This record gives sequence, structure tokens and C-alpha cells, in this order.
Amino acid sequence: MGVFTELGLMYAAHSPERLMEHLKLFAKRLNIPRLLRCCEQHGLWRELAHLYAAYDEHDNAAAVMMAHPSAWEHVAMKDVVVRAGSADALYRAIAFYLEQHPDLLHDLMRCCEGRLDHARAVALFRKAGQLPLAKAYLLGAQKSGANLVEVNEAVNDLLLDEEDFAGLRDSISRHDAFDQVALAARLERHELLEMRRLAALVYKRNLRWRKAVELAKADGLFKDAAETVAASGQPELAEELLRWFVAKGEKECFAAALYTCYDLLRPDVVLELAWAHGLERWAMPFFVTMLKEYTSKVDVLMSEREEARDAVEQAHGAHKAAAAAVAAMMPLALPAAPGSMPGGGAGGAPMPPPYGGGGGGF
Repeated sequence: MGVFTELGLMYAAHSPERLMEHLKLFAKRLNIPRLLRCCEQHGLWRELAHLYAAYDEHDNAAAVMMAHPSAWEHVAMKDVVVRAGSADALYRAIAFYLEQHPDLLHDLMRCCEGRLDHARAVALFRKAGQLPLAKAYLLGAQKSGANLVEVNEAVNDLLLDEEDFAGLRDSISRHDAFDQVALAARLERHELLEMRRLAALVYKRNLRWRKAVELAKADGLFKDAAETVAASGQPELAEELLRWFVAKGEKECFAAALYTCYDLLRPDVVLELAWAHGLERWAMPFFVTMLKEYTSKVDVLMSEREEARDAVEQAHGAHKAAAAAVAAMMPLALPAAPGSMPGGGAGGAPMPPPYGGGGGGF
């Protein structure tokens, strides 16, 4: 060890270009602490980082690479960052790549994704103002099942800035851990129609039916409005939508709403609106269906009533038959004994007095 160490010290002092090869060949035969001090003294930063990595001091190796550009190598940096004992070294490396090598950031993030605290990483990207650089990492974190508020909000912000309404719809449909009302408030003011439709979708998911219906009506999305009302299960919203269609003169939408919101509408309200505004022809399919349904219900009730009456009659007949069978099984009455007949004993003879003869008492 002494020979190889002294040779390394001589290389560092007089022939530094040969030192790295010497360190790689004889790493296990060196007194690394002595060579560390020597390399630091002579400013051999690349060799110093290599010695720190060989000495299992990966945090120091990463620090040397970030502090001295001549010592940095992307492959070596990934190796030491993955093996670093402190999580701070990992986040310092991410910040370093954000400033110096943004084109290689995704490769670094992919190598150490399993060790990252996603919330802290997102905060780091936001602070640096470089959230778009982390889009691939954020989408990967979402797909891995990390339904975190910080990750979801970061992805939604990116997709909103890019006006990617299809991606944003997929994100908010699959991951619900974010401030949904705040996102809907941003979306409803967006200039794109599809973004405003997403706002109505978010309001609908949060049971804010009236707000979702108002947005759909404002954008002329009558089908969305009718479907939202049908999903709400609120008859008053259905009647308001019908009256709004009548006021707008939307006859086709009036007829479609009668079909979509059929279960929520009262026939008397529909009849009044149709008669008052001359929409009998448009409301006729609703009334035909309603009449058929009510007739079927009456038929079912009458059938159930007849079945109940038949069951009562059958039960009564069975009761009568059981009573007759019991009566038939009972024995006939036996004849009275001869001495017990009133007026005489056997052969017509008069019966003796009960307590002795004579007519006189005891």
C-alpha cells in the first residue's frame, strides 16, 4: 500500500495526467485519505471526486462535482447521487442540473425517482420557475399511483398553460387529490370552450349542479345542461331548464329535455307549459310514454288485486273444507241407557224411589 500510495502522490505532484489511470487500477491498494488531501491541495478535482466515490463518501463526491465543473461527469454523477446517504445531496444535485444541465435533468430524475419526496421535488421546481422541465417526471409520478395534491396540481397547471384540454380531462378524471373548486374557478374564465366544459365537469363532480348548469347554458351546451340536470336528481332544476328552453324558443331542446329528464318532471307542469306556448306536438312523445307507463301501473295494480282476491277465496274455501273434514271424523251420539229414560224402568215398570221404598221420607 505504501508503494502505490507514494507513487500516486508523485503522480499528483509531477504528472497529474497519469494519476486517474493509477487510481482506477490500484484503488484497493491506496491510502485514500492521504491521496484525498493531496488531490485537494493540487486542485485535482476530477481525481478527488473519484477517490471520494471509491471511499464510499458519495455525498462529498457529488459536492465536488457540483462545485467544480472540471470534475463533473453525468454518468459518474448519477452513480454517486443514487448511492448518496443524505437526501439533501439528491435535491442539491437536482438544483445543480436545473441551472447547469437542464437537458439531462430527466435522465437524472428517472434514475433517482424511487428516492424522491415528490412534494419536495415539486416545491423545488416551482421555486426555480422550471416546472415545465419536470413534466415527464410529474406525469410518471402520477402514473405510478402517487395521488398527491402537489403532483396533481403541478400537472394540472402545466396542462392548463399548454391548453391541453384532453390531457387535463384525463388528469382530473383519474386523480382527485387537488383543490377542485379553485381549478374550476380558473377554468370557467378560460377563453377556450373545452376548458369551460371542464369547469362544468368539475362543478358537477363536486355536486354544484346549479353552477354547472349555468355554465353549460351560457356556452350553449344544451345537451350538457340536460345531462347535468338529470344527474342531479332535482325536479326544480329540471323545471327551470324546461322554462328556460321555452323562453329561448328552443323547441327541439325542450323535447330533448323531456326525454333526458323524464323521471324528474311532473306531467301537470309539462302539460301547462306545452298548452300555454303551443308546444303540444313537441310534448306529445312525453305524454304518450307517460300514459303508457301509468296504464301499465294500473294494470299491474288490478292484476295484483285480483290475485289477492283469488287468494282470499281459496283460503276461505280451504277453511270450509277443513271444517267439513273435521266434522265427518267425529263419532255419532250413543243411545241412552234403559233405566235412565224418564217415566219407567225396564219393561215399562216404574222406577223405585231414589232412597228407599214407601212414600214417606228417610
